Amino acid sequence: MNTSPTLRARPEAAGLHHVTAITRRVQANVDFYMGFLGLDLVKRTGGFEDAEQLHLIYGDASGTPGTLVTFLVWEGGAPGRVGLGQLAEIALNVPQDSIGDWLTRALAAGVPVSGPERAFGETVLRLKDPDGITVKLVGADGPMRLHSVLMLSDQPEASADFLAGFGYRRGPREGAVQRLVSARDAIDIRAAAGFVPGIPGTGTIDHLALRLPDLAALAEAEAVLQAEGTLVSVRKNRKYFTSLYMREPAGVLVELATDAPGMAVDEPEGQLGRTLFVPPRDEARAADLRLRLPQFSLPGEERLPMRNLPFEHRFHHPENPDGSVLVLLHGTGGNEADLMPLAHRIAPRATLLGVRGRSHEEGVARWFRRLSMAEFDQDDIRAEAEAFAGFIEGAVSGYGLDPARISYLGYSNGANFIGALMGLYPTLVRRAILLRAMPALNPLPRTDLAGAQVLVLNGAQDPYGQFGPALSDWLTQSGAALDARELPVGHGLAAQDIEIAQDWLASLT
Repeated sequence: MNTSPTLRARPEAAGLHHVTAITRRVQANVDFYMGFLGLDLVKRTGGFEDAEQLHLIYGDASGTPGTLVTFLVWEGGAPGRVGLGQLAEIALNVPQDSIGDWLTRALAAGVPVSGPERAFGETVLRLKDPDGITVKLVGADGPMRLHSVLMLSDQPEASADFLAGFGYRRGPREGAVQRLVSARDAIDIRAAAGFVPGIPGTGTIDHLALRLPDLAALAEAEAVLQAEGTLVSVRKNRKYFTSLYMREPAGVLVELATDAPGMAVDEPEGQLGRTLFVPPRDEARAADLRLRLPQFSLPGEERLPMRNLPFEHRFHHPENPDGSVLVLLHGTGGNEADLMPLAHRIAPRATLLGVRGRSHEEGVARWFRRLSMAEFDQDDIRAEAEAFAGFIEGAVSGYGLDPARISYLGYSNGANFIGALMGLYPTLVRRAILLRAMPALNPLPRTDLAGAQVLVLNGAQDPYGQFGPALSDWLTQSGAALDARELPVGHGLAAQDIEIAQDWLASLT
């Protein structure tokens, strides 16, 4: 940090505003932070950087800055690695005389726990949340709120100097950990030279945020930091606060966030966290986003337990289900939520079961590997088809689904995979909507699909459209009741797909 006397001092932060981490299982996260720890859910919203990513904010009942722990939901996402340039622990205040009760509760609930132990003169329990993030409970005065965070730094003195500019002063040191203290909380800096670098992902803490009172203080901090040569982001309007981002010398992401306008800007106090919001710029697609974002139940509410099955999957339960189920298979580069808005328009009362393909190509999800644009890995198709058949069997038994009420909807690579499933497991798929499909199996097997009902919709301008008729011919020759149509479109989906699929599906019931 440049300490030239010609530069103004930074505005002093009033401690921690919030800490943000990443989870891969929204339901387990809610059960831990609300059900076990007893925090309130004060906001649920689509992410402000990516509205297709759920963002949950926990805290006290009023959503007071300094009590907030927030999570970006990467449902089924890959785990990260805790290391240099990251925060390693979150600590919360609890009453000193409650530590024994917390230990008993953790043991009874099966929450991984160690301690109690003493650190910086305080009694500490260490818990692991469902993603493996360390959450410390520290015996201290006052209600539950943020007590401290632990930062891993290979430049601990520079990190301490940087944070001192926001009003954190050096406190006690224990071993390799230097504690910085404000009037309300602490930041512990562990000297971690030689540690491996952190990798972002689920089970890691993304950033910490420091409190500033208002926009004037934020603008002043921005001007001072820029004069120092610190690289800061443009201001971000997060609806509930305005913020700036920067990295401290060790690479930890630090946010400055205003107290105002607060969590009650769009919900009355006493009812915070009840409504799923989307960022204002995404209001035009709010209905679709609410279908794509993962659903969850609050503690005490009825829920459908998720089963450990071989494919990542997600349900969307409509308000008035009719007992039917649509199994959704995305196209190349998609995920289990991609087709939910389309499927909901086709069958508004159907329960949607979105599934994610397990094969990958250049980092994107697929259902099987391809060798060229029209040639596919036959062994991979068969292996994944066998696994998928097992998945469906497990879903039927584990979730109590009625096989007679299950239909399949696939787009592009997902539609190709459904066609392969019909060839390899003829009794598995009895009703299917295949959008922009082509044969995946080579050769196409002789099989009996009598009783199967299939809608195929291909595009006249689709570069893959030339391969579609071979699949339709095979379905007909195998005995399926086929409705095949060519639409005046390309490979992308269109309004006609919804209208035709809706009528076709309704005609079967």
